[in-house]
Amino acid sequence: LVNWLEQIMVGFGAGWVMWLLIGLSVLSVAVILERAWFFYSLRDDLDSLARDLRRSLGRSLGEAKKRMDRSPSAEAAVVFAGLEVYDKGPSAAEEAMEGAKALQRMKLEKRLVYLATLGNNAPFIGLFGTVIGIIGAFQALGEQAQVPLEQAAQQALAPRLVMVSISEALVATAVGIAVAIPAVAANNYFQRATKRILANTEALTKVLLAHMKTETAWVGPSPNATADEEDEPKPARKSKRGKKSED
Repeated sequence: LVNWLEQIMVGFGAGWVMWLLIGLSVLSVAVILERAWFFYSLRDDLDSLARDLRRSLGRSLGEAKKRMDRSPSAEAAVVFAGLEVYDKGPSAAEEAMEGAKALQRMKLEKRLVYLATLGNNAPFIGLFGTVIGIIGAFQALGEQAQVPLEQAAQQALAPRLVMVSISEALVATAVGIAVAIPAVAANNYFQRATKRILANTEALTKVLLAHMKTETAWVGPSPNATADEEDEPKPARKSKRGKKSED
């Protein structure tokens, strides 16, 4: 079994590992560029957005919706979901914004798992190619050791050929590391950007919920409570005429 596996590995060689790494690196660059453009398209001034949200809420609901709809940011999309159910109360708005936040998280983390997987496994793929190359080099060295003595000159060249083969095999490990480094760096950057956007989203949702709860508190008692108070029996008052009759 060992000889059979050795023949397969040596037969295919380490070249296919190099091509695999090159293909994975191309896909990695494509994902990095796509994610970079996506996060760039979500840019907006958070301070300005929060200030405009407070001002527009003090004026009219329609103005707040228009301001959030104009913004390309994920934070504004989440707040807009809460404004859509503004008349349902703070609880409904909070639930709507939680759902919109989960949807935005999925969009932000899209394809990042590919970068994480490639960053973790590319060095091992390169190491696999190196091992295959070293197996081939030592197999060639073993074959050179079995040649007749009259070919001693070729035996003297065998160690040099083995070293050349090993150096070529180590290139696969270097390529694997070179592919992994940009993928890991990009994944870390996009993960930090995702956390920052979600934190900003949480801050804006708190602004909207605080306004809604404050507005509800200033409305006063509900009509049902007022009706209950009116239905309560009042104590009977004695008339002056009845008092004189008693005297």
